[in-house]
This record gives sequence, structure tokens and C-alpha cells, in this order.
Amino acid sequence: MNITRENVDALNAVVRVDIAKEDYITKVEKILTDYRKTANIPGFRKGHVPMGMVKKQYGKAVLVDEVNKLLQDALNKYLTEEKLDVLGQPLPKPQDNIDWDSEAFSFEFELGLAPEFEVSLNTKTPIDQYVIVADDKMIDEQVERIQKQYGKLISQNEVEADSNIIGVYKNEERGIENTATLTLDKFKGKATSKQFIGAKVGDIIALNTKGLYDDEHDLMHALGLGHDEVHGLDIDLTFTISEINKSELADLDQDMFDKLFGKDVVSSVTELKEKIKEDAEKQFKQQADQKLLNDVTEYLVENTKFDLPATFLQKWMQTAGEKPMDNDEAKEEYEKSEKSLRYQLIEGKLISDNNVQVTLEDIKNHAREMIRVQMAQFGQLNPTDKELDDIAARILSNQEEARRISEQLINQKLISLYKEKANLKVKEMTYENFVKEVYGDK
Repeated sequence: MNITRENVDALNAVVRVDIAKEDYITKVEKILTDYRKTANIPGFRKGHVPMGMVKKQYGKAVLVDEVNKLLQDALNKYLTEEKLDVLGQPLPKPQDNIDWDSEAFSFEFELGLAPEFEVSLNTKTPIDQYVIVADDKMIDEQVERIQKQYGKLISQNEVEADSNIIGVYKNEERGIENTATLTLDKFKGKATSKQFIGAKVGDIIALNTKGLYDDEHDLMHALGLGHDEVHGLDIDLTFTISEINKSELADLDQDMFDKLFGKDVVSSVTELKEKIKEDAEKQFKQQADQKLLNDVTEYLVENTKFDLPATFLQKWMQTAGEKPMDNDEAKEEYEKSEKSLRYQLIEGKLISDNNVQVTLEDIKNHAREMIRVQMAQFGQLNPTDKELDDIAARILSNQEEARRISEQLINQKLISLYKEKANLKVKEMTYENFVKEVYGDK
């Protein structure tokens, strides 16, 4: 067997595989001999069928099958040994006139080669690295939410500014009749809140949906409608009050602290606030890190320049999926996926250049820690190593879950790499200001 390669250009090549009779004849004859032993052909005893008849009946099919196996094995081995970084899969050049009665065969494959390029994290303009802090206002609000959650509900005769109001939103024309619980601070206008002050059970409040709530999601839940249904909704409706309550705040005592965090983990209001701050900033860090990963990814894709074998990839896409594509469909699909492909190559280059690795032990440890956190949420604070190992083994037996965890760890390591080597500007701010700056004032 002989394999040669011709480089068309830096991104395209053609590989030619020449297969001679001696490459396949031994295997073909062995298979035909085995067929002869088991073939059931009328007029002949099993094992006594003439070899000529076996070759006539099965010979070409066996030859084609073995040559194709040999061809694929040889091509894969060649790509590995030559360390060729190919995109997609080798595409066989069309051959409609293969003479299978010949003793030698030649096949050609088109290759799309990955480009050579460098990745620089030293950006001209620094990329923002957000550090989100939990300020006193947020912490105090969380303390009050905890007190309300664990406090007692006291029935009231009439609505006050801090009441919890239960009732039914209704609009007969639209078929809306939905029970909801509301607080006056959710309404967008002060005039709406004033309508409720002093109202009693059984009172009916006339409202309009336009500008009723600060957030359309609150309107969705209040009316029991979907996002598209409430977008721009402008209808009259009524709210019939069925219950009025007020939360009596729970005491911040040791019993409360133990319910929240386990026995004696927290023993004072000061420690409670420190714990709230610590837990909140852990969650904020995950959100800020994801923002950093997204921003660096976007920068690298936009600013790392290299060409791709676009024509080859479009041709490959025509036959790579479950459903064949024509030229126009493949071109459209390529344009959709080009950005993703570029980042895959950039990410691979960063991983290779910086020796970023995720080991099986890393994946197991991450799964164990994930399980430990989940069990703690359900009050199981001290699972045994065996319990953690057994659950982790069940999770990681799912290849999709193991792949997802591996990708999470790769992303974590890339974020650490960016923090170490990229040109970043640290911006410390509260979560409220982070949301306003990153997502707009909503």
C-alpha cells in the first residue's frame, strides 16, 4: 500500500491511497474459505461447495468490503501518524468507474486543514473584569426577606402599605380569572397603590394592564398568561380582594440561625450578615466570571484572524448531517456555524499552548462537591465518602453528564487563564449597578 499527499494550498490537500493485491488477498481468501465451510448451496454438501462457485457468488462483495475497511484504517492511521489537523472528515473524490475486476485500486480524498495562527490575550483595550459586592442595602433586604419568610401572617381588616393581598384578577372578554398574591411595591405607579390603601375583603379594584407592573414577568404570573400574551397588553380588568395579611417578622435568634445554616454555624446578627454576604458574592462571582468568559470569547473571535477552508467545509456539510443539503443550504449552514468553529479552533489553541488539562480525578472531585452542596440543601450536611463516591459514579456513568462537567472545568480553567494573562480592568460594583451596566436599566 502506498499513501501520498499533495498540498493544494495551506488549507486544502488531496491524499491518494494505492492498494495492491498483496494488501488484501490473504484476508479475502480466508473469508471465502470460511464461507465455503458454511455455505448452503442446493446440490452440494456443506463444506464441499467448489471454491470457484463461492468466489463467483461472494467474491466481489467480500473484496469491496475488505478494500473499504483497509482503506479507512489506512487513512485514519496516516492522518494520526502525520499529525494532520483536519477539519470535518476526509471527502472521497467521486469514482463512478471503479473496476473491481482489477487487482490494484487507487482512491483520492480531499482534506480541509486547520489553519495555523497565534492567539494573543494582550488586548489593546482592556476587557472589564467585574467584581460584584453585596452592599449593606442588599444584605439588609435579604435579612428582612428571611424574617418575612419565617414570620407569622396576621389577618388585617383593610389594606396597608406593607400588606400581602390575595385576590382574583378577572377580565371576562379575554377569559382571564386568576388568583394572585400581590404587594403594593410591585406596582409601577403610586396611583395604583393608592387605590388599594384602605380597601377591605370583597372590594373590587378597577385596573388597566398597561404599565401596571414594573416588570412584565410580574404581569405574566399575576394573570396566568404567557410572555407573548402580556407583551403590550392594554385591557381593563378587576381585582377582587379575598384575603389581607401582614407578615410579622420572625425574631433573629439562635433557633432561626440554626434553621438556616445548621446548629451553631451562625450565632449573631453580625455573623448572619457576613454569611449572607459570603453566599451572595459566591453567586455573583459565577455570574461575573461567565460575563468575563463571554467577553473574552467575543474579543478573540473578532480579533484573531485566520482563513478557513470554506469551500471544503461547505462541501463536507452537504453530506455530514442526517439530511443531505444542496449548495445553498450548506452555504447558509456554514455561515451560521463559522463563528462557533472559529472559537473551537481558538479554544483548542489556548488549551494546547497553555497546557490546560482536565483529569478524570478533577471530574470526580467536581461531581463529589456538586453532590455535597445539593445534599446540604436538603439537610444532609455530613455525607460519607462512600455515599459521595457512589452517587458520583452513577452520575459519571452518563457520558453526556460527564462531558458537561468536563466542559465546565475547562471553562473554569480558561477563566483563570484569562485572569492571569489577559489585559483586564477590574470594576467593582454592587449587583444592582452590574445589572444596569451590563443588561441595561430594566
